[in-house]
Amino acid sequence: MAKVTTNSTKSPKKIRPALTPESREQQLISLAVDLAEKQLQEGTASSQVITHYLKLGTQKEKLEREILREQRNLIVTKRKQIDAQESRAELYEDAIRAMRKYTGNGGSEDED
Repeated sequence: MAKVTTNSTKSPKKIRPALTPESREQQLISLAVDLAEKQLQEGTASSQVITHYLKLGTQKEKLEREILREQRNLIVTKRKQIDAQESRAELYEDAIRAMRKYTGNGGSEDED
């Protein structure tokens, strides 16, 4: 049987410092997840770590994530509809001004 070696003598790998707070946060999250994975594999993970990852795998959590995705999509769609409605309103106003001008009922452009 092959001898199993431990990685405890290795120094941690160096990563380039992040340029933005968001990327730094992602680096730290990645390190935390890597550490949790290592603890789970070695059997040294705390009950909080185990519970956290167990909850991530439940149907309820998956459903909640799907609901959040759908809510986000709904918000994006509503925002697009509002922008399109504002654009249409501007087009209607321009068309009304042009028709007034064409019929001779429109005054100078400064009256609006």
